[in-house]
Amino acid sequence: MHKVKSSSKYIDKAKAASAKPALLGEDLDLESYVSSAEEQPYRDDPLQLPVETKEQMMEVGVTLDNMNQRSGTFLQVDNAPIHFSRRQEGLEVMSTSEALEKYQWLVDYYWRAVPVDSDKYTAHVELNQSDGYFIRALPGIKTTYPVQACLYLAKANLAQNVHNIIIAEEGSELHIITGCTTGLREEPGLHIGITEFYIKKGAKITFTMIHRWTPKVAVRPRTGAIVEENGLFMNNYVILKSVRSLQMYPTAWCMGENSTARYNTILIATSGSTIDVGSRVFLRARESKTEIIARAITSGGTITSRGYIEGNCPEVKGHLECRGLILAGEGIIHAIPELRGTVAGVNLSHEAAIGKIAEEEVEYLMSRGLTRAEATATIVRGFLRVDIEGLPSMLSAEIERAVQASEKELM
Repeated sequence: MHKVKSSSKYIDKAKAASAKPALLGEDLDLESYVSSAEEQPYRDDPLQLPVETKEQMMEVGVTLDNMNQRSGTFLQVDNAPIHFSRRQEGLEVMSTSEALEKYQWLVDYYWRAVPVDSDKYTAHVELNQSDGYFIRALPGIKTTYPVQACLYLAKANLAQNVHNIIIAEEGSELHIITGCTTGLREEPGLHIGITEFYIKKGAKITFTMIHRWTPKVAVRPRTGAIVEENGLFMNNYVILKSVRSLQMYPTAWCMGENSTARYNTILIATSGSTIDVGSRVFLRARESKTEIIARAITSGGTITSRGYIEGNCPEVKGHLECRGLILAGEGIIHAIPELRGTVAGVNLSHEAAIGKIAEEEVEYLMSRGLTRAEATATIVRGFLRVDIEGLPSMLSAEIERAVQASEKELM
């Protein structure tokens, strides 16, 4: 595998930000993690991976036994890409290091949607010459099946540094399911994932990310999307099982007329988890619009659910909604919806609600023959079900399956 070559201007900015804490969330000591791991061999056939690893990948929607149901596949273990392939013409799936070797113009996309000096986590990724995936749909190409990607953390005490670039060229349509998970059990680890999306004129990206971590893993994704005229960016995020600390605030800029950004988030926090997740959209062109929907459940952990919409141009429209459900007395949910209009003619709205399962609903379902546990699970499942307009059925099924798999831990 090639090493990612850094530009001196980015290195200088990263060095200046190397001690800059994030504005939100717990501050982590990056020096307590190592950034190097044993080199992983490239695998032409990913079925050669250990059975347990494949099973863990399958839990986050990445299937290796039936890859003909995917338009492309990218796998990375720790900091090394170990497999990438594509099954549909007009798509490109490879490591970012390979893509930078192939395309000189790709450097113009690096750190545009996510500034390299945002905080010490973005700086850390740049200073450690991090790899990741490059996924691109050529003009007019529409994916038959989703492209799948998995970022797998295997080494204890490792900072997994990832930098991904996704481009949907004009008139293309790209569906991606990415699963992030770990083979660690009681050991600490850190995942830092930079993902930059570029949605060109009339293009569409649907990005569904499913996370399954363990109680001592910390996670710091940094994501940005730039949406051009008539473009659509749909981001679906599901966090399952325990995580020690998670903080992210993905941001989209709707830069073209009639551009759209939608965020759908499902947050589940068990005891010991601290989750600070939001979605932020800037509407900067006429008739651009956004919808941000979050569902949060805690059975003992702490969740901060944020949403921010800013209208910078007349005739824009945005709505955000956050609903939280507390299943245990020690759980905490903090909902923070924010709207900002800078010109006349914007149409922005929000709603937020936090509560508990109504006893009368449980009793009603029990009267229909369900046990209390079954009744509670039914209510939770219905609460987490988000009607995502335009989401392909295959991705909807993966989200539903992931939510159902988390029910036992919640109960």
